[in-house]
Amino acid sequence: MAKLSKSIVWFAFLFFFLSLTLGVEALHKVYPQFQSLAAVKKPLQCPMYYKGVYHLFYQYNPKGAVWGNIVWAHSVSTDLINWFPLEHALSPSKPFDINGCWSGSATILPGNKPVILYTGIDPDERQVQNIAVPKNLSDPFLREWVKPDYNPIIAPTIGVNASAFRDPTTAWWSKDGHWRLVVGSKKDKRGTAVLYRSKDFIHWTKAKHLLHSSATTGMWECPDFFPVSLNGKQGLDTSSIGGDNIKHVLKVSLDLTRFEYYTLGQYFASKERYVPDNTSADDSTGLRYDYGNFYASKSFFDPSKNRRILWGWANESDRTPDDQIAKGWAGVQAIPRTVWLDKNGKQLIQWPIEEVNHLRGEEVEMTKIPLVTRSRIEIEGITPTQADVEVTFRIPSLEHAEPFDPKWVDAERLCGEKDASVSGGIGPFGLLTLASSDLQEYTAVFFRVFKSNDKHKVLMCSGGVRSSLDQDKMYKPSYGGFVDVDISSGRLSLRSLIDKSVIESFGARGKTCILSRVYPTLAIGSNAHLYVFNNGTQAVKIGKLKAWTMNSPNIN
Repeated sequence: MAKLSKSIVWFAFLFFFLSLTLGVEALHKVYPQFQSLAAVKKPLQCPMYYKGVYHLFYQYNPKGAVWGNIVWAHSVSTDLINWFPLEHALSPSKPFDINGCWSGSATILPGNKPVILYTGIDPDERQVQNIAVPKNLSDPFLREWVKPDYNPIIAPTIGVNASAFRDPTTAWWSKDGHWRLVVGSKKDKRGTAVLYRSKDFIHWTKAKHLLHSSATTGMWECPDFFPVSLNGKQGLDTSSIGGDNIKHVLKVSLDLTRFEYYTLGQYFASKERYVPDNTSADDSTGLRYDYGNFYASKSFFDPSKNRRILWGWANESDRTPDDQIAKGWAGVQAIPRTVWLDKNGKQLIQWPIEEVNHLRGEEVEMTKIPLVTRSRIEIEGITPTQADVEVTFRIPSLEHAEPFDPKWVDAERLCGEKDASVSGGIGPFGLLTLASSDLQEYTAVFFRVFKSNDKHKVLMCSGGVRSSLDQDKMYKPSYGGFVDVDISSGRLSLRSLIDKSVIESFGARGKTCILSRVYPTLAIGSNAHLYVFNNGTQAVKIGKLKAWTMNSPNIN
């Protein structure tokens, strides 16, 4: 496998060099002057499993490094690791999509017949929902797709914002003989999930009520609606409905904030309503898949291993479009994650798909190593710029945890104020990734433990201004999220997948996840180092640490 550019990540799998941000109305401007520049690919759009082959369709501009000329590109894999490009699946060619083929989803109809639902832009610049079908169902690679002339199957009617009406979900089948799907939209500042039903998958009727909505959240992009089991890690087909052993997840991508949130709740099929539980906020302060640079995600049910897989997208951190144009891309796919419901029923758990482990190479291990106050230990024997690290920390005593201020509701802001250089009681402790030897440059992934009333609160952080010496061009926040975990046992785990420009971290076995984009200028190649550290006043211990060099897959 040829070496990859330092700006490309091995575990982003598809390395789809993306243009600007998915589905942002303000950014859907075409820049003709840049259309002859290097081709640009856009964020994840539609994953699917069909006849032993995984498919990923993604938005792509083959003519330039900016938004415009959007088509659906197509790559396939048999293992979710090694990917091969095929012909474009969809390109603007009909009146109902002449100005662009935007995001959508795939649904498998009875008889193992896949269909694509996508948003097209018509001559009046309306966002309409269209369908495409394979030309040859016997071809497991689904190389050719046909757009029926009866499109669009759903057009914005009175009361629907035609300029904010996009990203149809995977459809689900109900016992009343109808298929249903949701389209993301907004009404004034209220985010909405507009529900439609159909008996034949051609003629669709808008439901009397919205599936769900929430005030002040703005446009809901890339909605995803799917069931999860209350028992175990197994995934459920999207049409699994009802019973006492199922909850539903509604995820939306927020145009206003550029991150996503989700709720867990009950879907009442007969009433065509989704009602979130009251265990988390139903707005931008609620639960997130990822508390870092992660957007436009989409999940799908993988019947080959009975699991639900989540894909997300991370954009670049350049401050200006000119910087992105100079590079020729603006983002990468994150690694696929398996998703299931936590035993507490209050949140989802995420973990890298098991196939990622096939890339592991050289291995090192540490056990029962003390981390005294303000110390660091280098992890040697692996490639620090392309690594997988799993570590369990032991906290001998929780007595000296700092008091938690109830006003600390913004985890990202707290991580910025109390970054890895700010010593605390218990923490910060964790990893210093992509670090220079003198620590002028590093990306820290770490925990802090606070005491709040009779319980402890755990903060997880990643990123920060020290991740690159290039202070002017890059957006380098200290991403952060709280971890809902009981640490009375004194144990806390962390897994980080590290590459030259991306670090994906999973705290407490996937309860809190943070993806950071980083652009080191010193910690490159042989000049990069990887440390485990403790900058708290109280000692902690490495219970067990394993780290691997990660090999590169075959990518397009």
